[in-house]
Amino acid sequence: MAKRHPAVEKKLVGLADLVIAAAAKKKDPSIAIPVRSLSNVKFNEKKGFIEMGANKQMRTFFNVAMAKKFMQTMLVADALNELQKADLTTSLREIYYRTKHTMGDSHENTFDDQAESDPVIEDLEVGLSALREEFHVRAENAGTIIGPVVFEDDGDTVDCAKLGKGGYSVPSIVEEEYLKIKKCTADFVLLIEKGTQWNRLAEDKFWRKYNCILLTGNGQPPRGVRRLARRLNEEKKLPVYVLVDNDPWGYYIYSVVKQGSINLAFESQRMAIPQAKFVGLSSADPEHYDLPRNVGIKLNDKDISRAKELMAYPWFQKKEWQVEIKRMLTSGLKFELDALANKDFQYLTKQYLPKKLKDRDWLD
Repeated sequence: MAKRHPAVEKKLVGLADLVIAAAAKKKDPSIAIPVRSLSNVKFNEKKGFIEMGANKQMRTFFNVAMAKKFMQTMLVADALNELQKADLTTSLREIYYRTKHTMGDSHENTFDDQAESDPVIEDLEVGLSALREEFHVRAENAGTIIGPVVFEDDGDTVDCAKLGKGGYSVPSIVEEEYLKIKKCTADFVLLIEKGTQWNRLAEDKFWRKYNCILLTGNGQPPRGVRRLARRLNEEKKLPVYVLVDNDPWGYYIYSVVKQGSINLAFESQRMAIPQAKFVGLSSADPEHYDLPRNVGIKLNDKDISRAKELMAYPWFQKKEWQVEIKRMLTSGLKFELDALANKDFQYLTKQYLPKKLKDRDWLD
């Protein structure tokens, strides 16, 4: 069963009230949606994360160009309100099917593809200042955790130190009312980009030897993984170290964990971890750890373009990060974490990470 959010339910009903009030006054119903783009975000240096700006776009019903989007917004809001009243959770996919139908005697569908309905949910999140999870919308479980932490999940006790090497599948909704952190004796959290490296660390019992929590999102970490890492950092005061590939996409994953994402800047205050540290793979590591150039991958045009974009972001203006990215561009190569296996299958767990942590060799 889900946990009802009266304040969220009130906001959803408020959208219907806006339409009713406008109709009573014979006015065009409209909804103000904050603009979700780079032009409407700012980096709050004091807080250390990205924030949404004040620019908004009016979505109106009597505008031919906006009528369908307005209708879609109200349909999705109605479905979300239905979930609140029923105390149920559902998936993004089910929201799409719940709100899809053909209008009247026409051949026009309310939604032709899920790619239309998903952004509407994000619009409602930012427009109503409520997270998707508070709307009772969940995603597929896409993360895994192992280590000395005990959760209570739907009344069941889950000890993540007693689940073999497979770990615990991180739920998409990890708020306190759904997932309680009953006990945690870890010293830090290691957030790992790749599931393959997480598997190596889990198999080698790295978490036991270094008393840490191993967490992965199998690529760009989903919101549940990011939110859980934030809770462990905030509630249990655990440092968070991020281990990603040495490429522009790895840098970006780190920045999303640390500062938040541009599209979802409104949620940074609950997702971002400004204290997170980049523990590698850095562009200096191939030289420091004698990785041969032949295990590197040549940067393509897309890599180079993305790296230059990152260098222009305010949150990458620190001297150390400018040096880091320029060094990668100068080398012309990117290196995957998997390349460490060129030294030894257990090089990551027995040499690389122990030295990195001991030397405090990370970027902030």
